[in-house]
Amino acid sequence: MNIQRNPLHQPTNFRLAAKPFRLASTALLAGALICGEPAFAVNKDMVQLQTQIQQLQDAVARLQQSNDERMGVMKDLIQQSADSVNRMSVTLDALHKQMQAQQEAQSTKADQVSGQVQSLNDSVDEIKARLGSLQKLIQDVQGQQQSMSANMQNMPQGGSTSSAPANSIPDGPSTPAPIVRKGKPSAGVPLDAAPAPAPSTSAGSGVPPADELYKTALGDYMAAKYALAASEFGDVVKNYPDNPLSGSAFYYQAEIDYRGGRYASAVKNYDSVLQQYPDSNKVPVSHLHKGMALVSLNQKDAAVREFRTLIQRYPNSPEAMQARSKLSGMGVTVTPK
Repeated sequence: MNIQRNPLHQPTNFRLAAKPFRLASTALLAGALICGEPAFAVNKDMVQLQTQIQQLQDAVARLQQSNDERMGVMKDLIQQSADSVNRMSVTLDALHKQMQAQQEAQSTKADQVSGQVQSLNDSVDEIKARLGSLQKLIQDVQGQQQSMSANMQNMPQGGSTSSAPANSIPDGPSTPAPIVRKGKPSAGVPLDAAPAPAPSTSAGSGVPPADELYKTALGDYMAAKYALAASEFGDVVKNYPDNPLSGSAFYYQAEIDYRGGRYASAVKNYDSVLQQYPDSNKVPVSHLHKGMALVSLNQKDAAVREFRTLIQRYPNSPEAMQARSKLSGMGVTVTPK
């Protein structure tokens, strides 16, 4: 009887011999599985960590790029703002210079107008002085005419000027001595024998008239001969204190002191004009220049009072316009009149 062998049904000895091999294989496989699983997990975590690091690096790069772009935009904006500020600064400087130039031009024009007005006033003063001299001369001529008329009325009707007899003849030819008379001609004296009275001045003989002294002093002042002009103006004030030209003489003495930096003396002479000659045409400009001298003496409050007095007394004068400009430059508010 043939018995067929099933390969699956091996003999017991073979099974027993193969069993240790299987156990060893299983142990090796289990060991391999145990050892391979942690390595696989570590590799996966490393890959994830590297992926996250790469993502962070990409994000940082994008953030850096975005920041760089924004910084560039900010730099452009800052540069544009700086350029705008520089242009505005240049424009403001130009406007400031233009306003300063206009103010200086206006001040110069005002000074020129003031100088022209003063020249006209000086010319008027000179004309007035000459008219006064002419009027005095006319009065002297009229007095002489009245004296001659009185002498003609008192002359004898027969035309004889001597009580000697008509038949008396001198012994020989002789030249009669000239008849000299002083003062007014008297009755019985021929008209050609009576000298005309010389015009007199209030300062006495030997002193030129006030208008001549003033004219000479003014000419020396215009020629910048200030020392000589000051002395000549002093002669006008000394010899003709009641003459209106003395007010102008005090004014020009003050101007000479102001030009020489003697501000205290200039203020004193300006005060002489303002106090002793209130009707002089030099009063407005004396107020103005006195205020300027006080500014030079660092007496700001007194200068402000002087300028305000000028504006109050002569609001429409060129000097008042200059006083307003001076007050504005000092930071003092001027209420327009």
